[in-house]
Amino acid sequence: MVEEQYKKRYNSGDTPWDIGKPDFNLIQTIDTMAIKPCKALDIGCGSGNNSIWLSQNNFEVTGIDASEIAIQKALEEASKAGVKCTFAVNDFLKNKVAQAPFGLAFDRGCFHSFNSDEERKAFAENVASHLDRNGLWLSIIGNADEQRNIPGPPRRTARDIVISVEPNFEILSLVSSHFGSNRPNPPRAWVCLMRKRNLE
Repeated sequence: MVEEQYKKRYNSGDTPWDIGKPDFNLIQTIDTMAIKPCKALDIGCGSGNNSIWLSQNNFEVTGIDASEIAIQKALEEASKAGVKCTFAVNDFLKNKVAQAPFGLAFDRGCFHSFNSDEERKAFAENVASHLDRNGLWLSIIGNADEQRNIPGPPRRTARDIVISVEPNFEILSLVSSHFGSNRPNPPRAWVCLMRKRNLE
């Protein structure tokens, strides 16, 4: 299970995605698309850097993660930053987040962790079920256009994304970028902003 893999990696301290600051793609998208403050869900929040940035910019944030270690770190970091966020240990595919519905869902590297179209589709459906009417989902996803010989995030094609999010989401923008990273050559990423479709 994906959740178990992440728990193990936090337990062993093998967390290269934890860069100690918010991902610039989140900041850029919120600013460029003029996304207004609202209730936000940070799925797989890790040690809370993105949740904290959203909270500092007037979003009402709930951050969830399968790892207790990650949530403990997030609580400590939010306390240091003097911001109010709600953090909880939660297996997103099994448990509904109590604070739903949200105006914005954000994930950095969760969607791409699932290997099959069916699993990614189930993840997308679950995101949709947590959003308000016309709610937004911003996902930062490993990009299959990158050729590399070193370990890094799972890589997905644009087709993988489209097939998995249809028909629950309309893609507003799909941009080729790279992950916010402390490495000299950051892994490539897709930055995908979607709006929930109302299918009733």
